[in-house]
Amino acid sequence: MNIDLLKRLCETPGVPGNEERVRALIETEVEGLFDSVETDAMGSLHCVRKADKDDAPRIMLLCHMDEIGFLVSHITDKGFLYLQPVGGFDPRNLFSRRVLVCTEGGDLKAVMNPGGKPVHISSPEERKKIPEISDFFVDTGLGEAAKEKVKVGDYVVMDEPFLEMGDKVVSKALDNRIACWLGIESVRAMGESRGAEIHVVFTTQEEVGLRGARTAAYKVKPDIGIGIDVTLACDTPGVPEQDRTTEQGKGAGLHIRDGSFISDKALVGQIEKIAADKNIPLQRTMLRAGGQDGAAAQQAAAGARAVGIVVGTRYIHTVTEMADKTDLGAARDVLAAYLGSL
Repeated sequence: MNIDLLKRLCETPGVPGNEERVRALIETEVEGLFDSVETDAMGSLHCVRKADKDDAPRIMLLCHMDEIGFLVSHITDKGFLYLQPVGGFDPRNLFSRRVLVCTEGGDLKAVMNPGGKPVHISSPEERKKIPEISDFFVDTGLGEAAKEKVKVGDYVVMDEPFLEMGDKVVSKALDNRIACWLGIESVRAMGESRGAEIHVVFTTQEEVGLRGARTAAYKVKPDIGIGIDVTLACDTPGVPEQDRTTEQGKGAGLHIRDGSFISDKALVGQIEKIAADKNIPLQRTMLRAGGQDGAAAQQAAAGARAVGIVVGTRYIHTVTEMADKTDLGAARDVLAAYLGSL
């Protein structure tokens, strides 16, 4: 399993609207794997493998490149940076974080904290308060000189290393560099089959509303769209069994519905049969809310059949996102098997 590629994808910064470094890594990685590779006006990377017949179905895999993060919105006279989020954060996960400020002149190591008193001089009531995201600021350690290096609109990501822990991988940005990994590795694994015209599109700005996927899907006009993403694995203490969504180590997730789309019933059955025939572990999954790029493919132009292939991930939208290697391998294998069957 190519864990080194996943590590490099996760550790490369790229928030919505600023995915160019991730895109450049993928462009290098897919060299020779597709017949054409091009970038659209929204910054999404379209990788196409042509079919060997004219009436072949057009299959679109949607893999978003962006991670949640922040844009610098204000710089004080003393050099403290205030931020606006691009993506969904729980403020309880933002205390005392090391971050990377990505500027045109290079990356700056920095720290993030909320404004207010430290524990030694705060009251019990003050310590109970959970700050709003707007209360957090970034300190580069440069003082007033930060204004010479950082501009409004520069972006900020969490700065934590990728880890392997037994059968698990842990990193920021597994959401959704897992999908970028799967978009590459599933095509590598499917061999030379050309029964379908395959469009693997590494999309932009999913975390702020499926924006790159909407324009990309309208361009491709797929017959079948496969949204590739992570989903919740709440198989941890404190979560009722009915809310776990997936359990790690039990295979890839076959995404039935969420707040943005309902998967095509026949596609669900087809993929389940392929998984069963090849002994690939698979589990059905649903979310009450949220969305993913499969919805954009389903609703593009005159519409398409769509389904989701997902990987259950613990602690989503934190720096401790955790996935199981068994589930990663199963998602790769079921995608490769499906694509190779067309």
